[in-house]
Amino acid sequence: MDPIPENANEHCPGPSSATAGRAEGCAGCPNQEICTTQASGPDPDLPLISERLHTIRHKILILSGKGGVGKSTFTSQLSFALAANPQTTVGVVDVDICGPSIPKVMGCENEEIHRSSNGWSPVFVQDNLSVMSIGFMLPSDEAAVIWRGPKKSGMIKQFLMDVDWTNSEPMDFLLFDTPPGTSDEHLAVVQLLRQSGITGAVLVTTPQEVAIQDVRKELDFCRKAQVPVIGVVENMAGFVCPGCRGESRIFYPTTGGAKKLCEDLDIPLLGSIPLDPRIGRSCDQGSSFLDTYADSPAAQAYASIITKIKELINYSPE
Repeated sequence: MDPIPENANEHCPGPSSATAGRAEGCAGCPNQEICTTQASGPDPDLPLISERLHTIRHKILILSGKGGVGKSTFTSQLSFALAANPQTTVGVVDVDICGPSIPKVMGCENEEIHRSSNGWSPVFVQDNLSVMSIGFMLPSDEAAVIWRGPKKSGMIKQFLMDVDWTNSEPMDFLLFDTPPGTSDEHLAVVQLLRQSGITGAVLVTTPQEVAIQDVRKELDFCRKAQVPVIGVVENMAGFVCPGCRGESRIFYPTTGGAKKLCEDLDIPLLGSIPLDPRIGRSCDQGSSFLDTYADSPAAQAYASIITKIKELINYSPE
């Protein structure tokens, strides 16, 4: 395999460009074949996807450059919090095809997908909160998904084109829990939502520089893919003792953490969430941490972040 040119990322035209996969900077890029295929012409299924999703008001991508920063945890708790208002309808798409964790953290891992005359029906966690994941289709919790890019992209397309998310009624939020990185799944989501529109992306990181570095790459992906950035969430920002409320640094922000990153790049810092062991317990139980521990510092941080997201996207319940 030829090495990736040092200037490949600098001169990447972006997956939405007509020269995607063909530009000089594309030589040696692992995603060159995907971009070339997508740039050869519009996907004939895009109008069908746009029609299926046209009643969904806000489509938000939850991204992280590095694994293990709590992205799926944040997605699940954000969805629970948004759906706490019975007038707000929320859907969650688990785009992490090889590592689906949304069914577990949202307490619906033993459910099955049903087909109706309008397509697949998502799994409902509660009346106004639904989920779709490949985890519902696997024969066991230990079954591995060993797929190449095109097959993963095809499954994501089915989640958007074949799932009856709204039952012809308006939906307020559709959240996309993505895997780490900037690869097949991310390209597929951006391309498939091109006509129906993306409200923006929320990036999740932890304070240490090794995670911040990958967030910079994710921000570069958003710029080149023309995905608006809503803001950055700093997760695991210190440990708060549930008993004494004392705080300790676990991941030290050697270069200033998410705050310095957002100041340098002039993007919103949505907030910092302290590490609380009860968050992990809530995810293992598939329950809402914000409902169970509403008075905790972490729950208050979540609530503040959710308020900022609503303000930045100009969300008002209808």
